[in-house]
Parts: sequence; structure tokens; C-alpha cells
Amino acid sequence: MENKQRMVADILCEFLEVAIHLILYVREVYPSGIFQKKRKYNVPVQMSCHPELNQYIQDTLHCVKPLIEKNDAEKVAVVIMDKEHHPVERFVFEISQPPPLSISPPPAEHQVGIFVFEISQPPPAEHQLLRAFILKISVCDAVLNNNPPGCSFTVLVHTREAATRNMEKVQVIKDFPWIVADEQEVYMPEPRLIPLKTMTSDIVKMQLYVEERAQKT
Repeated sequence: MENKQRMVADILCEFLEVAIHLILYVREVYPSGIFQKKRKYNVPVQMSCHPELNQYIQDTLHCVKPLIEKNDAEKVAVVIMDKEHHPVERFVFEISQPPPLSISPPPAEHQVGIFVFEISQPPPAEHQLLRAFILKISVCDAVLNNNPPGCSFTVLVHTREAATRNMEKVQVIKDFPWIVADEQEVYMPEPRLIPLKTMTSDIVKMQLYVEERAQKT
């Protein structure tokens, strides 16, 4: 079971890294010149070439990964903020994993041997579903209003209650601590909700939607 949870966390963190880069490109948080075209899930995507930005995203997801493994991460949100650090858009990935199946072992006299298989790459079905998310993000600017100039971004993780009490134990990277989000980074008055994509597979259920502030300027 631990191998399966680790596999799910690997798949989702790899996907979230690609998704965050693409969101920053599509929503023009950074100049297009720092991005270059790559291929992921058999579709073209835009990935940043800026070392500090890439390191921040990688460190963030490295800290998120243990929470996903334990099914403690309820939402991962990419928040785009204006110059006053008020959110104008919030890309929310809701994540849940099905409960583990309880399988009773066969009687002792029928136990011939135990075989353990490890899946090193995500099944093709997950690749196709994640590709659909990437395609939706690529064209999301068609349903969103333009953002004001000078925007920045942050990544927020909404944890389940049990995980919140143990956050101090989940400090994966030294000098990259979890902190409680400021109220101004979370509160968005009367947001408009735009659903983008939902997937359900044997290993994970994920929904992506955007919360957009009614007045951005």
C-alpha cells in the first residue's frame, strides 16, 4: 500500500509541477521569454528556464509530497495576486484518494508464494486524464479576464484537520518551513467559479477549478 501511495504522490507532484509552470505562462505572471516549449503527456507545454523560480516550485512540491502520500492534502491552490498581494485568481486542485481495499489473505494451506509488483510509471489511463487537464489549462485564458500588471503568485496547501496538528513534523526542507497563510492571501470577495476539469481513476480523484475575483482592477 505504501508503494501505491508513493506512486500516486509521484504522479501528482510531477503533474502539479507542469501545471504550475503552465499557469504562470498562460496567465502572464512572468515574461514569456523565460519559458521554453517542452513536451509532456504527449502535448506541448511551456516550462520556465529561471533557476530560482524552478527551485521554489520544486521545493514547494517536495514539501507537499509527504502530505499527498498520507492523503492529508485536501487542496493545492496556485494563487495569483495583484501588487497589493490580494488574490485575483486561484487555481484550485482538489485531491482525494479512494480508501484502501481490505483484502483478507487466503488460508495458510493455500499460500504458495507472495509476489510484489512495483509500478514504475503511471498507467496510460492516468496519462490521458492528466493530458486533458493540461489542455484545459492551456486555453483557460479564453474564459478568464485579464489580470492587472505586476502580479505575483504563491502556492497554498489546504490540509485535513489531522494533518494541521502535525505540520511541524512535516518540515521536509530546512529553511523552507510551512507557515499559516495570511488572511489577505486567502480571502477573495464574491469570486466567480469556473470549473475546468474533473478526473476519476482507480488511484486518485482530482478536480480543477478557478476562483476569479469579480473586479480585478
